[in-house]
Amino acid sequence: MKILRISTVPHSLNLLLKGQFRYLTSKGFEVKVASSYDGTIPELENRENVRHYSLPLNRTLNPLKDLKALFKTIQLINKLKPDVVHTHSPKAGIIGMMAAYLCRVPLKIHTVAGLPVVEERGLKKTILIGVERMTYFCSDYVLPNSINQQNYILKKLYNHKKVQVIGKGSSNGIDLEYFDPRLYDEQDVITVKESLGIPSENLVLCFVGRLAHYKGINELVEAFQELNKIYKSINLLLVGPFEELNPLDPKSLSIIENNKNIKSVGHQNDIRPFLIASDVFIFPSYREGFPQSLMQAAAMQLPCIATDINGCNEIIEHGETGFLIEPKSTSAIITATQTLIEDRKLRTKLAANSRKNMEDNFEQINFWNKIISFYRSNGKNIH
Repeated sequence: MKILRISTVPHSLNLLLKGQFRYLTSKGFEVKVASSYDGTIPELENRENVRHYSLPLNRTLNPLKDLKALFKTIQLINKLKPDVVHTHSPKAGIIGMMAAYLCRVPLKIHTVAGLPVVEERGLKKTILIGVERMTYFCSDYVLPNSINQQNYILKKLYNHKKVQVIGKGSSNGIDLEYFDPRLYDEQDVITVKESLGIPSENLVLCFVGRLAHYKGINELVEAFQELNKIYKSINLLLVGPFEELNPLDPKSLSIIENNKNIKSVGHQNDIRPFLIASDVFIFPSYREGFPQSLMQAAAMQLPCIATDINGCNEIIEHGETGFLIEPKSTSAIITATQTLIEDRKLRTKLAANSRKNMEDNFEQINFWNKIISFYRSNGKNIH
């Protein structure tokens, strides 16, 4: 079975779906991938044992550029003649599914991992709803990566039996052998803290992801600024790149730059050392599909504070594996964080439960095998 996986940017292929293509290849599938190009592509091809094809895809709305991308995608599909086209992200979804539909690809699948339409208003929201519905119409299956997201799609966007969730959600599961806190010891924690200029006795709050406004970073930074007035021996660790498309408020940028207790380390290929050096993980996002970084933090046995939104509330059980809080609320972040700062016993309990939840429900190989079963059962009439 020949499969073409398409994403708008390489980040989704290289990080959010890491390991999946190599596993599919090892099980006899012929996998090709496509996206826009950046310097991570050679590493992706080597690690995943796949061939990458460049497409002129971008995340902004631009009818002329999008028409060119559609034409190029049709050319690529006609050249490769895949049995399956499987897309990820909104722009790759509409371009890839339309192209696959026009080329009469036997099996067309779109994974939904976050819906920008949820946060939009007015004309842009209307346009995005139309784009989503056209994507779903052109597909044979729509795979939201969380059950709550499936419910949202069925209720507000597209009520059809083709909308399904694989397993209990996620786009890639979690590699519990890689994200394992037992790989590190106390000396590793001290070493990481020293490298960041953090005193060994300090309590560390951590966020991993894009530093964008819709990730709740403005509220997180403001909350930390207030908490830091009460607790002098705490640090905030921000792991991820700043995003130009959805920038932070100038006030937040100024606080990040000038508060010596905030450490912003940019994109990291290996986030585990930063998670192991942390005591509490905070993920105040406005919208998500099924956030990988929240799963990774839970697997590394961290108590988590996350917003009560689709995806997050399927990973975190309030009071058992972490706290779920109101989105866009600085005060909610402060209250939940203060509780965990002051109650070490509760932090320990939530941390242990977080890891067990990942082991019971989201182990990666098990998830990959579910995807293989989905391909085989729905693509059985291809050959």
